[in-house]
Amino acid sequence: MTILKRLKTYNTQGLAPAMSASGKLTRVVGLTLEAVGCTAAVGSLCKIQTQFGDMDAEVVGFSDDKLFLMPSESLKGVIPGARVTPVGESAGIPVGMELLGRVIDGIGQPLDGLGPLVTSKNASFSAERINPMSRKPIREPMDVGVRAINALITVGQGQRMGLFAGSGVGKSVLLGMMTRGAKADVVIVGLIGERGREVKEFIDEILGDEGRARSVVVAAPADSSPLMRLKGCETALTLAEYFRDQGLSVLLLMDSLTRYAQAQREIALAVGEPPASKGYPPSVFARLPALVERAGNGNEHAGQGGITAFFTVLTEGDDLQDPIADASRAILDGHIVLSRQLADSGHYPAIDIEKSISRVMTSVTTDQHQKQARAVKQSYALYQQNHDLINLGAYQSGADPRIDMAILMRPRLDSFLTQSMTDVVEMPMCLTDLATVSAPLLQAQQ
Repeated sequence: MTILKRLKTYNTQGLAPAMSASGKLTRVVGLTLEAVGCTAAVGSLCKIQTQFGDMDAEVVGFSDDKLFLMPSESLKGVIPGARVTPVGESAGIPVGMELLGRVIDGIGQPLDGLGPLVTSKNASFSAERINPMSRKPIREPMDVGVRAINALITVGQGQRMGLFAGSGVGKSVLLGMMTRGAKADVVIVGLIGERGREVKEFIDEILGDEGRARSVVVAAPADSSPLMRLKGCETALTLAEYFRDQGLSVLLLMDSLTRYAQAQREIALAVGEPPASKGYPPSVFARLPALVERAGNGNEHAGQGGITAFFTVLTEGDDLQDPIADASRAILDGHIVLSRQLADSGHYPAIDIEKSISRVMTSVTTDQHQKQARAVKQSYALYQQNHDLINLGAYQSGADPRIDMAILMRPRLDSFLTQSMTDVVEMPMCLTDLATVSAPLLQAQQ
């Protein structure tokens, strides 16, 4: 008898039912509800009776005969002894080309006032893992329309990149630039844990009509419940996977991975999981790679496309050694660091090319491209290393020809690395500009 048959027999005997009749609510602790008298699997949904109608909640844990539930909305109207009814697994979220141009919440409900979503298919939140040996290798560059990234931190189709930034240094603007300029069939934007004002601003001003026409925006603002923020990230990945499975090239922009980790921390602490690293329980560091690994190229034998993903990571106090930043850097295929110092000086996008790296750049660029990018980075780094001496006047011209060249080239490099938020610089033009700006540097090295 197979394991599946044994499980079916086990359940039909009534020894371990997956779901039972209604129970009742016994306790509310913070954001968590406790119920007894019913049985449901972790991850399944329950309906909770309130003064204002039924409320959805998900089973996030259990202890003996108690279920721990996390609601998807506020606890307003919850009463002691309220009826709790298990309803089984979620029906998933609607998927299809009809979603392009729409704005939805963390569980697939429309937020844009454009009517209900009418699609022929639903997709489950839980994804089927792709065998790593079946994934297409990353061999083609991804044009994101940003000169500094295309030229010096070249991204490959199917790569997972981190965008590390503190608050207020232009990460949302950079995401909008990539949304408009990327050579992708579909763009999925996840705005998780952001201020509600920023959601409206991003869609109307940064994304624009052109960017929105080929995008799906998943919004779970800061005032959403932890469960809704968690589901928002998973919904964005589920949509990206659906379009990837149709053979399309997908660009996924997730803002932010840190809010996902914080939502999981709130849920885990509420059900009693002990904190491990600076207040983060172990489950947080287990769920991060599980989420990130869902992006990337699909099965090359099944005709699937790829998901090129940018996950923003908030660095508290601009500290790149923050536990979430450190864990994210280890599971991503590269990182782009935004500098507050550059942003304060009006240098946008504020990309610190010294601290940024793409781990697949050598696989998607030519030797000449790499040589030119290396020359630009070296000149930029040399100037930064001697910045204080140069500004104080302590450096004497002629003391080091390399520093002299770095000083001479600095205005041209600054012009090369800056770009208006409305400009889109395609890859061929980026390579032409890179060849022009690197020519004197390469000549000086000979």
